[in-house]
This record gives sequence, C-alpha cells and structure tokens, in this order.
Amino acid sequence: MANISLFETFYNKRVSREKSMLDWSKISTVLLDMDGTILDLHYDNHFWLHHLPQRLSELKGVSLVEAKQSLMSHYEKVAGTIDWYCLDYWAEQTQLSITDLKREIQHLIRLRDDAHDFLVALKSSGRDIVLVTNAHPDSLSLKIERTSLDKYFDTLYSTHEFGVTKESQLLWQRLQEKHGFELESTLFVDDSIVILDSAKKYGIGQILAVANPDSKKADNVFEDYPSITDYRVLLTEINNNKPNH
Repeated sequence: MANISLFETFYNKRVSREKSMLDWSKISTVLLDMDGTILDLHYDNHFWLHHLPQRLSELKGVSLVEAKQSLMSHYEKVAGTIDWYCLDYWAEQTQLSITDLKREIQHLIRLRDDAHDFLVALKSSGRDIVLVTNAHPDSLSLKIERTSLDKYFDTLYSTHEFGVTKESQLLWQRLQEKHGFELESTLFVDDSIVILDSAKKYGIGQILAVANPDSKKADNVFEDYPSITDYRVLLTEINNNKPNH
C-alpha cells in the first residue's frame, strides 16, 4: 500500500504542475500544430524515414542504402523551408507520386490518444481553435479524410497558403494579419523546438511543447518551455477557466 500511496502522491504532483503551467483564464485563442500535436507523428516519421526510401529503391532500381542516403542528404538541405513540407517538390525530386505513396500507409494516420478529449474541451470552452500546420494541403486533406479532425477546429490553415513556414517570422505576421488574434491571449502548441522558438520570438503569449509526438519513440525533453505528454490532465483547468473575451 505504501508504494501505491507514493505513486499517487507523485502522480498528483505531476498533474498539478502540468495544470498550473498555463493561465487558461487569459487564453481566448489556441493555435495548434497538427503532426505530433494532434496526430501521432509515427505516420510521418515512418513515411519519410522508411516507406519512401523503400519505395524509391524498388521503383528506381537502386539499393535501399543508396535511396536512404540520397533522401537524407536532400532532407537536410531543405529542412525548415516550404520545400521540405511540399509534396509537389518531393514528387518533382523523386519523380514519384508522393500522394499515392502516402496513401499506401494511410492506415497509420491516427489522432493522438489524448487529442479527442482535449479538442472537445477546447471547443466547448468557447475558445477560438485554429489549426496551423506546415503540411502540404494534399497531406492535410488526406489526414482530414482519415480522421475528420476538421470538426474540432474553427479554422484550418496550411502555411503553404502564406508561402512561408512556421519557422519564419513572416508566417506569424501574415497569419496574425489574416486571422486577427491577440498575442497576449493566444496559446500556441507544437512539438518542434525550432518552431516554438519562432512563435516565442514573435510574441505569442503562452507556449506549450508536446514531449511525445511519436507514439513509437521516447519522450523529448524541453528545458525552455512547459511540456506535456497527456492533454487530459489539462481538462479541468480548461473547463473551469473560461476566456475573458
């Protein structure tokens, strides 16, 4: 019984810390990333690191090692740019239909286990819930088709609409001009440290990092931002603190 008591004490303290890291009474707009934040990032990691190299090897008649080396080198060159997220760009570079290849493993596309309850709570609280993803519009469409994630959001944006990614300050400027959110009453949630840094630099009021974007990988560690592994510990705070419009 002592061990159970110690576990419960630890768990309750952890929940308390996670719940208190955000001031929900000041949050009226929630900007949410998609891959890793709402959806399990395992699908994307598996596609780019395993499925695409395998299919490139098969369809182009090169070894798997050569296919992986070629793709990894190319990934590094364009990381963080609009090209990195652009299915048209990769279709041109590989001479393969990336959208068709993505559909080959579409069964791996899924919501995070904690996402539904979190999104329902946000929606019910009366806050403005906005998806902001770097994913290509075709990728976003496929994921909506598989998960119906659009039903949780008031507005959905692919950064391709703005011509720049969340890594760029220009994206935040253009997004704010279009959507009209106030910095001090906005929460941004993402799993990328580079993107979180970009949002903070622009002045987004509150930042939350997702430490477990891929269900098949170990948790990440964030030293500069509050982080979370299960949104469900936030539900009471969300429901009990309505936004001050």
